[in-house]
Amino acid sequence: MSALSLAVRDSSTMLRRNLLHARRYPSLTLNLLLTPIMLLLLFVYIFGDTMSAGIGGGTPDRAAYIAYVVPGLLLMTIGSTVVGTAVSVSNDMTEGIIARFRTMAIHRPSVLVGHVVGSVLQSVMSVVLVGAVAVAIGFRSTGATALEWLAAFGLLVLFALAFTWIAVGMGLVSPNAEAASNNAMPLILLPLLSSAFTPVHSMPGWFQPVAEYQPFTPAIETLRGLLLGSGIGHNGWLAVAWCVGLTVLGYFWSTSTFDRDPK
Repeated sequence: MSALSLAVRDSSTMLRRNLLHARRYPSLTLNLLLTPIMLLLLFVYIFGDTMSAGIGGGTPDRAAYIAYVVPGLLLMTIGSTVVGTAVSVSNDMTEGIIARFRTMAIHRPSVLVGHVVGSVLQSVMSVVLVGAVAVAIGFRSTGATALEWLAAFGLLVLFALAFTWIAVGMGLVSPNAEAASNNAMPLILLPLLSSAFTPVHSMPGWFQPVAEYQPFTPAIETLRGLLLGSGIGHNGWLAVAWCVGLTVLGYFWSTSTFDRDPK
């Protein structure tokens, strides 16, 4: 078999391994998935009228606020899901299975590839589930064309890929699963500091740079524009640039850490 065939075969084996783990032990994924769902219900049914009145100039419109808040929560779902990837990678590194893999004649990067592809698939499935809940409570993507839907899906996959590589790096450098979970917590907190729930211009002036100059805000604005059929301005290329940059950073960080001989 060629080197490429071996790499594909071993990566597929590692992918099946990670998907089996996720199926047999779904509690972590479900717990992380509950966060965006609970926030969706909380902000729509408890704060919806108040928040929509503030955004809409004094007129409460819960349906409009659902349309506003859903794109941010879809991306927050990805951030929540990849926390589980950091924990899974850390468990592999500390429980001895990686040491065993190092002695076997397998394609070495396939271990990381299995984690990454598995996490991206789980993120997409989680986004679909949260999206279904959003539709059930009234979200409607009116005005979006088929091409915009395709672009929105591509952005979600690219975003999941970028943050999965970052989460893998966090898992590799964490001494245990608890530390991995804590290290990956910013992936859940960053959306709360973005334009997910309220426009950046409505925030205090000193806080606006924090919300604006981070990966979630341009991605949220782009996804919001695509799903609602409105303009995305310069946010589109900013979101793609953030995703590509984080993917490259996470890839080189993860592979260099993984290739380092254990002490």
